Order: sequence, then structure tokens, then C-alpha cells
Amino acid sequence: MKAKERRERILDIVKNSDVPVPANKLASEFEVSRQIIVQDIAVIRAADDGIIATNRGYIYKNESKCQREFKVKHGYDRTEEELTIIVDYGGVVKNVSISHTVYNRVTAKMNIASRYDVAKFMKKLENSQSSLLGNATNGYHYHLIEAPSEEILDNIEQKLDETGFLVPWQEWEK
Repeated sequence: MKAKERRERILDIVKNSDVPVPANKLASEFEVSRQIIVQDIAVIRAADDGIIATNRGYIYKNESKCQREFKVKHGYDRTEEELTIIVDYGGVVKNVSISHTVYNRVTAKMNIASRYDVAKFMKKLENSQSSLLGNATNGYHYHLIEAPSEEILDNIEQKLDETGFLVPWQEWEK
């Protein structure tokens, strides 16, 4: 992996983490030294001053972002398409949830922000014996989507609707 690509991924990881990301963890993930990561962060910070170094790791100062939850339905065969639409239109898939009749609301963190993240998620799913959370509810599930503006969320909603992913909320879900 080239330095530029690694720096883009580092920025993506730090931006989408809910907890500080230690340099050692990044070094391990990219199979480079901690010092290389520190240098990469310095280069990134020269172009983007959003990364803050703390004693527990790097964080990204979040500007106010908009969030909206969408109710969708699809099978495994359309998972990659759904996630790609969301990230291509500028959204971050923060989580996936289901409303189960026995377990109530079940939520899993995702933080999918790019096509790279989509591909990584799909590969992990393919290489496991696990299935999609939505399988427990016949494909119905919810995604909390984060974006820089309501306009972007509106565009995502429109595209999900056009492609047949969006389903109406039931009265009891509101």
C-alpha cells in the first residue's frame, strides 16, 4: 500500500471511530511502525486540522452532522448495492438494527463510509458462517445514516426509494 492510500485510510478510520484510535493499533493494521503512523498523521494534519492527538489515541473533531434512520428491505444478494448507494451519495452507515418480536430492538455498529469499507464488510460476511441481521426479520432492517447535510440524506432517501430498498414505517415503529 502506498503512503497516500494509507493516509486516506487512516483519516477514514479516525473520522469514523467513536473512540480514540491509538497509533499502535494503526501501525499494526497497516503493518508499519508507530513512527510511520505519527509521520502520516503529521502529513494529514497539515491538510486537515480535524485530527486531534490525545493520550489515548487520535480522534476527529466532529462538526455537526445530520443523522436519519431509514427502514429498508432486501436479501443478501442486494446488500452490497444498498451499502454502495449510501456511501456513494455521501452517507456513512453508522449501524444496522432490527425490531424483533422476541428480542425487541437489536443494533450492531457498522461505520461503513466508503466502497473500501463495503468491500471489506462483504468479504468478512462471505468468509464467515454468519448471516445478515435482517435475515431474522425477513430482510426488514434499519440503518442509521450520518451525512454532512440534510440534502445529502434526502438524496440517499430518494435513491433508496428509486431502487426499491426503502419501505414505509409502520405506525408502531414511529
